[in-house]
Amino acid sequence: MLNERVDLRPRDVLVEPKRDTMSGLAKTSPNLSLALPNVLTYARIVAVPIVVGCIYVQSILAGPLWLRWVAVVLFIAAGVTDFLDGYFARVWGQQSAFGRMLDPIADKLLVSACLLMLAADGIIHGWSLWAAIIILCREILVSGLREYLAELRVSVPVTRLAKWKTTVQLVAIGFLLAGDAGDQIVPVVTQTGLALLWISAIFTLYTGWDYFRAGVHHLIED
Repeated sequence: MLNERVDLRPRDVLVEPKRDTMSGLAKTSPNLSLALPNVLTYARIVAVPIVVGCIYVQSILAGPLWLRWVAVVLFIAAGVTDFLDGYFARVWGQQSAFGRMLDPIADKLLVSACLLMLAADGIIHGWSLWAAIIILCREILVSGLREYLAELRVSVPVTRLAKWKTTVQLVAIGFLLAGDAGDQIVPVVTQTGLALLWISAIFTLYTGWDYFRAGVHHLIED
């Protein structure tokens, strides 16, 4: 799979400037904000405090263990909406600048909130905290980089490896959310989640460096 990744060297990220007229996309209208793809993104954002709340009550307030399964189910559902919103937007021609802005925000809210809660829970601990820190720092770096490049009207494409990174990251968090509840069924659930988290962190470093290198290239030119 890694051989299929897109090479994001500085010369490759000179994407054409964004056009003022969103050619090929659905024209922005007040009703588009309530289109199904955007509603699915809203649902993902709403799921964030519920997932975090389940883990908080179960771990910090010593609530019942089944709350972790509720968190896992909601997290999986949120992950599915991440695929469906983009799919429906493309199929139904409902892509919009608003949707492209909101979708990564929803993803970062979900991942960041879960990682922080899992660290407070103690599931992510010791050296594994560095994996979570790497992931969070990369998200902040890429967000700032995209904002800077947006001012230059330049977009940075998402590589295939970055998509695999996101997939591994979400699977890792799913295992870690199950935590003790999962370990009662399969004793290696938490350890599997931690291992996948480190794999995700390694992918994160590589893809983050690609984005950073592309941003520096445009910064020097500017």
